Amino acid sequence: MADIVGLSCTECKRRNYTTTVNKKKQSKKLELNKFCKWCGKHTLHKEGK
Repeated sequence: MADIVGLSCTECKRRNYTTTVNKKKQSKKLELNKFCKWCGKHTLHKEGK
C-alpha cells in the first residue's frame, strides 16, 4: 500500500512536493534535498501529511 505524502521545506515550511511512500517497507520519515522555489535554493524537505 503506497500512501501519498507531502514534502515540506525545513526553512520556509511550505509544502512544495508530493510523492508516494510504501509504509510497510519504510518506517522512517522521508527526507530529501529538493529545490524550493520560494527560498531559491536546494534545501532539506521532510515528509508531512
